[in-house]
Amino acid sequence: MQQEKIRNVAIIAHVDHGKTTLIDKLFRHSGMFRDNQAVAERLMDSMDLERERGITITAKNGSYSYKDYWFNIIDTPGHADFGGQVERVLRMADGALLLVDAQEGPMPQTYFVLKKALENHLPVIVVINKIDKPAARCDWVVDQVFDLFVKLEAPDHILDFPVVYSSAKEGYALADPNDPVENGGSMAIISEMIIKTIPPPAGDIDSPLQMQVGTIDYSPYLGRLGIGKVVNGTMEINQPIAVARRDGSIKPVRISKIYRFERDAKVSIDRAITGEIVAIAGMDDVTVGVTFTDPDAPRPLPLIDIDPPTISMDFIPNDSPFAGTEGKFVTSRHLKERLERETLADVALQVEQLQEGIGYKVSGRGELHLSILIEKMRREGYELQVTRPQVIMREEDGRLLEPYERLTVDVDEEFQGAVIEKLGKLKGLLEEMSQHHGMTRMVFKVPTRGLLGYRSQFMTDTRGMGTMNYVFDCYGPYAGDIINRINGVLVTKESCTSVAYALFNLQDRGTLFIDPGEKLYPGQVVGENCRSGDLVVNPAKGKKLTNMRASGNDEAVLLTPPRSMTLEDCIAFINDDELVEATPLSVRLRKRVVAKLRAH
Repeated sequence: MQQEKIRNVAIIAHVDHGKTTLIDKLFRHSGMFRDNQAVAERLMDSMDLERERGITITAKNGSYSYKDYWFNIIDTPGHADFGGQVERVLRMADGALLLVDAQEGPMPQTYFVLKKALENHLPVIVVINKIDKPAARCDWVVDQVFDLFVKLEAPDHILDFPVVYSSAKEGYALADPNDPVENGGSMAIISEMIIKTIPPPAGDIDSPLQMQVGTIDYSPYLGRLGIGKVVNGTMEINQPIAVARRDGSIKPVRISKIYRFERDAKVSIDRAITGEIVAIAGMDDVTVGVTFTDPDAPRPLPLIDIDPPTISMDFIPNDSPFAGTEGKFVTSRHLKERLERETLADVALQVEQLQEGIGYKVSGRGELHLSILIEKMRREGYELQVTRPQVIMREEDGRLLEPYERLTVDVDEEFQGAVIEKLGKLKGLLEEMSQHHGMTRMVFKVPTRGLLGYRSQFMTDTRGMGTMNYVFDCYGPYAGDIINRINGVLVTKESCTSVAYALFNLQDRGTLFIDPGEKLYPGQVVGENCRSGDLVVNPAKGKKLTNMRASGNDEAVLLTPPRSMTLEDCIAFINDDELVEATPLSVRLRKRVVAKLRAH
């Protein structure tokens, strides 16, 4: 492989703008699959959670060949909560493809990922994707993208960015959106544009070795793999090298395996040269940001700077009456080991021991960032309890500061009043507003506290037809008290199994979260009260029976289906005196402290 024939490209975009689908089609049109070969849709989304949710959670590497060039592709997450993944992998890239939806235009995460690409001085190719949409407005989107570059103070040579128009779903790309699609379409123009616009990797093949780890992978046979770009020099199997750790210490290790990426798979090679993106085995405790370097002349690369976390939650060992009945890992030691392992791969996550009580304070970028971690732990067999998310405050010059988000909502015109009213109560400030084809786009600056749990209210207010996206904006003055939930909850009086007759009589008291036949314990939350204040109830109260005949038929017990609560819904719902209990089989709500309960 020749250094001047390598192209390292990061694909960046807002969530659901088509990055992973575009990579599928680039692989397909490069000729790396047989015509009759069955290939999974969204090939790079390999995690179960990614396939279920339709989003990319972790950055991944792949590659394809075109003519005699080798393209290393880095697929990045589009959701703001996983921005830490984007920040660290851009170090591997020499250029970026910025995907923008041909109807929606630039969104909050588009702003964030472009800002990070410009900070790394990467040349950018703009791909206007989904041009097959009926409401596509390509010229408007290009103007909006240009305004975004200007807003981010991009240098003049980057302002003159090339533009490609594509439909990744249909598998074609065009230089002009009005050009005809010939022979079913091709993605060749994107590969040609990458060769022309993005330079080959810099670096000297004869210099001492330097390679910084950008992501971590795991092999059941070889353990942890460090993935990164060879910045200088070469590396070979069994070569003795030194690892410059994050704390400044140097440790000697030996390379046991080197892998190159071909499509989404890893292929073992004997030697890697400057500019290649490879996975290295040989160090058990490798972490993101360490540098593999020459043992005789160690030259660590600068550490990766990551934006600070904005939200924290307490992870506590499960101490409910059902503790240990559903999971394999239940102790605080298990929790500690798992959380420390996660911080090695996710540098945007911070873990510290609680000062009071048993457990750990886990800080991350947002609700989704932390809820994905909880969901992964559940599926691995862990039992734990988590508290309501808290924003991380700062104090500067005697003033209390809190994080603010930049929220963009797209709603039908008839719902805009309800959204403005609700966000006003959450201390949101409307900054921009525009209308197009009966849809209203509004941009708010909202305290992060105000958005905790707001998504479900937003979907109710817009009848499921609105979209909302937000990204961290800045720290600003404390906005005052924000009420999370007005209504109280229905709390179980004692250990029991729920009965349909009792639930039927409780329906008038509020919204239930449980079905008949569920085992319950004292202090478990089984529903939302229709009034403020909590109500202690007995969901096992049966009908009194006598040996007297009834004059008429008994009333049929007709139950309204309970409200289905996902893990994210539960985290958004709870107040400070409540916990979410997450186990491999169940997600339950409970009171933090169970006093002596008296049923009504």
